[in-house]
Amino acid sequence: MFGTESSLSMFLNTLTPKFYVALTGTSSLISGLILIFEWWYFRKYGTSFIEQVSVSHLRPLLGGVDSSSPTNPNTSNGEADSNRQSVSECKVWRNPLNLFRGAEYNRYTWVTGREPLTYYDMNLSAQDHQTFFTCDSDHLRPADAIMQKAWRERNPQARISAAHEALELEDCATAYILLAEEEATTIMEAERLFKQALKAGEGCYRRSQQLQHHGTQYEAQHSECSIHPTHTFPPHNGYSHVISLPGRDTNVLVYIKRRLAMCSRKLGRTREAVKMMRDLMKEFPLLSMFNIHENLLESLLELQNYADVQAVLAKYDDISLPKSATICYTAALLKARAVSDKFSPEAASRRGLSTAEMNAVEAIHRAVEFNPHVPKYLLEMKSLILPPEHILKRGDSEAIAYAFFHLQHWKRVEGALNLLHCTWEGTFRMIPYPLEKGHLFYPYPICTETADRELLPMFHEVSVYPKKELPFFILFTAGLCSFTAMLALLTHQFPELMGVFAKAFLSTLFAPLNFIMEKVESILPSSLWHQLTRI
Repeated sequence: MFGTESSLSMFLNTLTPKFYVALTGTSSLISGLILIFEWWYFRKYGTSFIEQVSVSHLRPLLGGVDSSSPTNPNTSNGEADSNRQSVSECKVWRNPLNLFRGAEYNRYTWVTGREPLTYYDMNLSAQDHQTFFTCDSDHLRPADAIMQKAWRERNPQARISAAHEALELEDCATAYILLAEEEATTIMEAERLFKQALKAGEGCYRRSQQLQHHGTQYEAQHSECSIHPTHTFPPHNGYSHVISLPGRDTNVLVYIKRRLAMCSRKLGRTREAVKMMRDLMKEFPLLSMFNIHENLLESLLELQNYADVQAVLAKYDDISLPKSATICYTAALLKARAVSDKFSPEAASRRGLSTAEMNAVEAIHRAVEFNPHVPKYLLEMKSLILPPEHILKRGDSEAIAYAFFHLQHWKRVEGALNLLHCTWEGTFRMIPYPLEKGHLFYPYPICTETADRELLPMFHEVSVYPKKELPFFILFTAGLCSFTAMLALLTHQFPELMGVFAKAFLSTLFAPLNFIMEKVESILPSSLWHQLTRI
């Protein structure tokens, strides 16, 4: 026993200050590397790597219960409805104002060298195109058979080559659509190709209408194409993509006319764009999947035709219809417009809010509750990027898509951004626990961050709501790194003093062990203890 103590004391005395510097410096380096990795992982995925590994792998081994599993089988109907609503709000929707790939997204890539679209976003677009523009009987028409393969092709150049090949056989509307979307480098060129697509598409649509009553074979070949009335895309990371579908030729015609209206809007012919959108909504009133009313709202705001904007809102801002950031924030803008030019926070605090001001503030709170990410983009507290081709309602992707097109309309209304700046944060006082209970809407869905990270490019910092606290392991590794770095510095500056402290600390650390060993030695016979030490 005393030999062990003397060996330990001799070992501590032989340790030089350089050893303590190396020990503390290495510990600081390792904890610093862990801290950097943990911080990077948290910024990218929104969770701690160590915490995720411990929950996913260590807890089952230790017999723990997964907190995500339901513990009470007798869940109330209200909770079940809330859960269903939360899942439904995490569906990914096609952006009604999505840009042109060739004329806008690709030009951004040429200038900056960055890819504005993610693979997940482009994969959803490929599924959209296959749903809108293909059908089971495409093999009966050679050009459509080529385009069916083209929409499934991942390589953009291969898709463009296939479209040119289809046009060599006949005037194919979907081939013109692909070239307008992906090959055209300007909006004017895209508009020219869409006009050619419209000519071909109208011919197919007229033939399909004429042959609709001539038998199922002709009907299948030209219009219905054996498509089910509802199509559900395969889920990706738990998010499904649902769209209701009429005939294929109808889809093609509506798509072309809507994109032509968007070309007119981008080229400054806004009144023409409004007329085209109104005609399209009147001709195909049931095609709500394209959300053409959101295109119409943006164009009417550009014309400053606020009476017509209010009329459109009266039709679509209904409790039975799904909401969007465009609907909620446009309603807030109209209410703010009535009072924002004379609004003063100092005067309002002295005399209180008038009825009109109260209505405007309530409309802003409603909009912020629906999508809390929008105000930072409208107030230019966060930089904008190009909007994705798909958005998640109430998520950061929808906020980017809205602010990208509507920031100019808020700036045009005098005082509107000032009113927003003064009042938007008051929303959070009404919903202290947004993930558990909402005020005017269902609780904020917890899946938005994960879906937005799939939809938005890596160089964009995804907005997270509610703001997450730093995980324990990041704080722990930060403290450990700082402590060991301080020890390394002190040991380097005061080697002898720190050596004395280190020896005293180790002696104190081993004191309980020495005490136990002494007690054991006093109880056991010396001969038995001698035999045990030999073993």
